[in-house]
Amino acid sequence: MTITSSSNQRLKEIRKLRMRRRVRERASRFVAEGEDLLATADEAGWKPLERYCAAGSGLAGTEVEAKILARASGLASGTRTLAVYEERWADKPLGPLCVYLHGVHDPGNLGAVLRSAEAFGASCVALGPGSADPFSPRAVRASMGAIFSVPVARAVAIDDLPGTTIALVPDAGIELWRFSGDRRHQNAREVTIAVGSERDGLPDDLIESADITAHIPIRSHSLNAAMAATIALYEVTTRMAAAPR
Repeated sequence: MTITSSSNQRLKEIRKLRMRRRVRERASRFVAEGEDLLATADEAGWKPLERYCAAGSGLAGTEVEAKILARASGLASGTRTLAVYEERWADKPLGPLCVYLHGVHDPGNLGAVLRSAEAFGASCVALGPGSADPFSPRAVRASMGAIFSVPVARAVAIDDLPGTTIALVPDAGIELWRFSGDRRHQNAREVTIAVGSERDGLPDDLIESADITAHIPIRSHSLNAAMAATIALYEVTTRMAAAPR
């Protein structure tokens, strides 16, 4: 049966999941929209709890009148399909390559970090205090489907992070590309890259506890978190690959 009313209770719940972090956290569920994202979820083996499609679209799911589905959508142009999934959290941050984000509260940045983590084969993105919700609509869209393949975990302290920890701090420590020259860590098999927000950076206690403090040499003052993480992932993966086994 086609859903034809915007007051449908299931669609109301989807709007709440899409708009409110607390609702997502309580339900441990999130919404993904669009054919490409849902196809990526299918390929990664994620089974939707609920799936909806525009009536007559020929897509899988419970049919919804197109204009009604558009009202449930968070996309300006509406969507032809959306689905609800159960959140998945890793029990702990995972190596051999982890990206740790502290206070990165912009979901678009977080999603972009997930996308870069997938591109460079990172095993996990760990989220510290003040970080955005990785299952928010903006983060999910910005991840371009990486949310379905890169594990996410919560981390409270630096001791939770695997391997050698590299704290990225503007204009401090060594140039990032030199980290493999540090004899203590040049053959590191596990590495965590710690990135803070553009405005506040990493807290002092975390920097002091890190194994290495490093910066990306640039001419301007700073990079946003997603760009910094992407450059760091390139540098670290290049040098880990070149390290003697």
